[in-house]
Amino acid sequence: MAESYSDTPTTTDESTRNRLLNDETLRRIGVAIAGLFTLAVGVFLAYIVFFRVDPALLVQVVYPQFTDAFLTVLRVVVIGSVCSVAAGVVVGLGRVSRTRFTRTVATGYIEFFRGTPLLFQLIVIFFGIPALWPPGEFPIGNFAFVAAVIGLTLNHAAYIGEAIRGGIEAVPSGQMEAARSLGLSYIQSMREVVLPQAWRNALAAIGNDQVILVKDTSLLTVIAVPELISAFRDVNSTNFDPWTPIVLVAIAYLMITIPLGKIVSYLERRADPAGRSES
Repeated sequence: MAESYSDTPTTTDESTRNRLLNDETLRRIGVAIAGLFTLAVGVFLAYIVFFRVDPALLVQVVYPQFTDAFLTVLRVVVIGSVCSVAAGVVVGLGRVSRTRFTRTVATGYIEFFRGTPLLFQLIVIFFGIPALWPPGEFPIGNFAFVAAVIGLTLNHAAYIGEAIRGGIEAVPSGQMEAARSLGLSYIQSMREVVLPQAWRNALAAIGNDQVILVKDTSLLTVIAVPELISAFRDVNSTNFDPWTPIVLVAIAYLMITIPLGKIVSYLERRADPAGRSES
């Protein structure tokens, strides 16, 4: 019996050592894989920058061609982001409405715009809407830009609406009950109590969607918007040099998406009560 008790700690210690050994081995494997991947990417980027990019062509096309394309994308992103978030909040509220008809309309809207490709929606808007007028009588001149904003707004409002719905449903039902018990109406309770918490819950998903919106502007080339991919195609078709404009396109997109990600992270920290208390 004494031997059995003396063997127990030894068995436990061996089990602990084996588990720690496995954890340490996995950690080292992960570090090695990450290091090899980083090295491979670094070598590839160095090769492209030093051996495939034409500095003279880079300087030639960066202004005004790529600068104008970048500013066009930036305008579309700013207007589309504001409009899609505003519309998405409305759609999300419709999804949790107590009126069945409103819920059905909001659900149908989301199912359509999430169930069909954005490219299809852009084509319908850009080519279909002007076709409703007699030839030459469509009142909007530069409709490509307007169609781009409308298409991105309608598409991303559906995703933001679902994020808002999830954020609202994540708020404990007792919050609404407490607000109503204090004499607030349903609308006041939603605006003052539920929506601020729902926004905090949905902020990460909304931020991720806005980054996707930036990348979705690459589809605007099919409706003749002079954006970054259009600039790439023009330079490549003229100079037969794909890598120089590709580098410019990558830098331009990262100049939008990286600051946007930082802004979303900042808003998440500000919306987190724990984060505010620490700051």
